[in-house]
Amino acid sequence: MARTRFVGDRGLTARMTLVMFLLGGLFVVLIGGLMAAAAGSGYSTFVPFIGLAGIGMAVYQWWRSDTVAMKAMRAREVSPEQAPELHGMIDRLCAMADMPKPRVGISDSRIPNAFATGRSPERSVVVVTTGIMQTLNAEELEGVLAHELSHVAHRDVLVMTVASSAGIVAGMLTSGARYGMLFGGGRSRSSNNNNGLPVWLLVLLVSVVVYAVSFVLLKVLSRYRELAADRAGAYLTMKPQALASALQKITGEMDAVPDKDLRASSAMNAFFIAPAIKGVSMRSLTSTHPSLEQRLEQLAKIQAELGRPTG
Repeated sequence: MARTRFVGDRGLTARMTLVMFLLGGLFVVLIGGLMAAAAGSGYSTFVPFIGLAGIGMAVYQWWRSDTVAMKAMRAREVSPEQAPELHGMIDRLCAMADMPKPRVGISDSRIPNAFATGRSPERSVVVVTTGIMQTLNAEELEGVLAHELSHVAHRDVLVMTVASSAGIVAGMLTSGARYGMLFGGGRSRSSNNNNGLPVWLLVLLVSVVVYAVSFVLLKVLSRYRELAADRAGAYLTMKPQALASALQKITGEMDAVPDKDLRASSAMNAFFIAPAIKGVSMRSLTSTHPSLEQRLEQLAKIQAELGRPTG
């Protein structure tokens, strides 16, 4: 975690370290297995390229995370002259947290949401949608921005981005293996694989296992990091009730957003302050966020700890 005034979270640090270690091991197994399969099937020429492609994917995810996320949401960077109130809030929060100010972006979307991304506090960006700016008042928006800035300080956005590389590569290989199955590819040149499993099937099995494990690990980390960001943001602003009110408004407004808009932004759900879905429970293993009830309960406890009456 970067040195800031945000409340530290050893639980988050431990989970990020464990997830990176496990997914790093899975990534090595996946690439190594694919290289071995290629070498054993008479395609050893492609082995170095497979290894380089795997490393390249991870590096690209790390280096271009902010740009990729902004393009996905069609967000644009804005200057203090273009969005003075938004920049003013972030200036105050960064001064309170004693952290570098990230770039600021706005996405022209009616979905009330916000997210932070970037490979480091110096190369980060906080993005809000026009929908959330129209939905929340100034105090609530400040609570949301404090939540997002804590993601930058905790560096969990970077961990989520890089850790997803294993799942992305596994998904690509799964599709490739299915393509080989349908069109007769992936057979050994020397023996046609009559004495063992076809190469495409081995690749498919390994890829499915890696994808499934990375999927579960990332979802578990994603839910915990949202609770950690809620805590850190609430303690920084000393107004947990403002963040609680913001979460309730955001969740309620999702029902008014057209399904096509929600589907279009679904790939960013793990990075949003609240998932762009409606009418679905957040309690399942596959959810990217803890339930609204769990988040509100935590904020209520912080409110009581701070000794202020709840609203």
